[in-house]
Amino acid sequence: MKKVLIAYDSRTGNTEKMAELIAEGVRISGQEAELMKISEIKNDKALQGYDAYMFGSPTYHRDMTGGMKTFLFLVQKAGLGGKIGGAFGSHTHSGDAPGLIFDTMQYVFKMKMTSLGSFNMKEDVITTGEGIRACQDYGKAIAEEASQ
Repeated sequence: MKKVLIAYDSRTGNTEKMAELIAEGVRISGQEAELMKISEIKNDKALQGYDAYMFGSPTYHRDMTGGMKTFLFLVQKAGLGGKIGGAFGSHTHSGDAPGLIFDTMQYVFKMKMTSLGSFNMKEDVITTGEGIRACQDYGKAIAEEASQ
């Protein structure tokens, strides 16, 4: 069984809900998902031992949260090059954060990013049937890549 870390920042609970649904998708695929708020991860050693990584942040003012930016500096020390990755987040307007995180994971950390690209969702769609399925499908796709 492969292990997927889903680390996220959430201010209003929407990105956290996405993380939970993505974790369901990973588990439906028969893999193990571990959810962690980025504030709980204190050092780069805590990032070791996973087969895939998914990082999520809401978009505020066309950017990721300050906490996510700080977390990504910690991730850089972990040496995750070649590991499978994905990025996700919620938004009300622009939805830029997941793309910024995805690009950092791909071009700075040299991770093997999912062919699906980054995944963002408007906040009012997350708990709809369509939103739930989309989040679970993103989790399933990461789990499939991790199991190959």
